[in-house]
Amino acid sequence: MLRLNKLVKTYKTGDQALKSIDLEVPKGQVLALIGPSGAGKSTLIRCINRLVEPTGGAILLDDVDLSKLSSGALRKARREMGMIFQEYALVERLTVMENVLSGRLGYVGFWRSFLRRYPQSDVDEAFRLLDRVGLLHMADKRADELSGGQRQRVGICRALIQNPKLLLVDEPTASLDPKTSRQIMRLITELCQERGLAAIINIHDVALAQMFVPRVVGLRFGEIVYDGLPTGLTPDKLTEIYGEEDWEATIEKIEDEDDIEAAE
Repeated sequence: MLRLNKLVKTYKTGDQALKSIDLEVPKGQVLALIGPSGAGKSTLIRCINRLVEPTGGAILLDDVDLSKLSSGALRKARREMGMIFQEYALVERLTVMENVLSGRLGYVGFWRSFLRRYPQSDVDEAFRLLDRVGLLHMADKRADELSGGQRQRVGICRALIQNPKLLLVDEPTASLDPKTSRQIMRLITELCQERGLAAIINIHDVALAQMFVPRVVGLRFGEIVYDGLPTGLTPDKLTEIYGEEDWEATIEKIEDEDDIEAAE
């Protein structure tokens, strides 16, 4: 289980990105984090694995307070937190297989990875993951030859090969077309279910969050203003999170895309 207790992030400018966030994510639960730009969504995700250092509060992963770990202990703890990035963060000149295996860096060490001497068990698992996401036939292709959706699938495999307890997913569909976005969201949620993984998905598309994720948390100005079922995101609640907009049209879009899902 992940627990955030009074998590605060204040920048040197005095801007407070997170204001005393309390949040629990049980094992196996997938949570969508929504809110306007600047609400603190990416900051929250990056504070959890300390890519951004929190100012205060506690970050507990199975009762280990990540906020208090030394750099060495933090490196080990990060093995249990897989990260999937908006811009994929692949090494373009490396193959798909090499990019996936880079997820084992925290286990095999720099020199073995530099020399590409991964244990056979890691290689076998990489092949299994690529097969699961439909990229087995592209294992030897360079990353710069892939489409956006294919790159994101490689990023998913790289995160999962860590064998994490928690997935942190930052805008996984921001650069993808609508159909590929649905495929990626479906894949992430299915893999989490298969593996009993908890996940926090920072996503800007409310319709996608409502289609695929059982729990939605809405942030505004660094505070949680909604935590509940996707069906609870009424026009009034969306206005509270994002501000004034024609949210009835958004809800109609969600219903239309539900029809598309049923037909696929």
